[in-house]
Amino acid sequence: MTPDIRKIVTYDEETLIEGFKPAPVPWRMFAVAAVLRNPWAGRFVQDLRPEIQAFGPVLGQMMTKRMIDLAGSGDAIEAYGKAAVVGLDGEIEHASGLIHTLRFGNHYREAVGAKSYLAFSNTRGPANAAIQVPLMDKNDAGRRSHYLTIQFAIPDAPRADEVVVVLGAATSGRPHHRIGDRYQDLKELGHDLENPAAV
Repeated sequence: MTPDIRKIVTYDEETLIEGFKPAPVPWRMFAVAAVLRNPWAGRFVQDLRPEIQAFGPVLGQMMTKRMIDLAGSGDAIEAYGKAAVVGLDGEIEHASGLIHTLRFGNHYREAVGAKSYLAFSNTRGPANAAIQVPLMDKNDAGRRSHYLTIQFAIPDAPRADEVVVVLGAATSGRPHHRIGDRYQDLKELGHDLENPAAV
């Protein structure tokens, strides 16, 4: 059992000027999206596991390779995330099932040497729906400069019986980051940063 992939879309943007000021280094965000037939569309299926277990490794390996090829190396990726948009004949559960599995996400996590979890979104929509991929620092969940969102759309996807599965990345945080990190706020509020469990 393999996913029936209709098309693969690559999104890549490079920002040279942000906030009316040149970026010291171009700010690059990119994504790979696989548009596949939803095997559960139009009906209620109790057990989603067979397809999830079969599709996860195939999508994870293929999409991770394309992301690393775009970045040049896993080390070049500083922020990462994932998303899925299910068509109108599917459930949010279908979108979640395809991306919330170790068989899918671990390929990407290991390839970029990450410690933090993959930021994510699961939505439903018609063709040309906004695809939003939230990103966060791959090693430091409190690093606000890397709280980012990639947004794009595919004019003919998802069809009603499809799911769009996406991996996203950035090679840096926002160019002129100046709102501080989560740890600064916690320190100002008097929290013990040596004991995160107390926060």
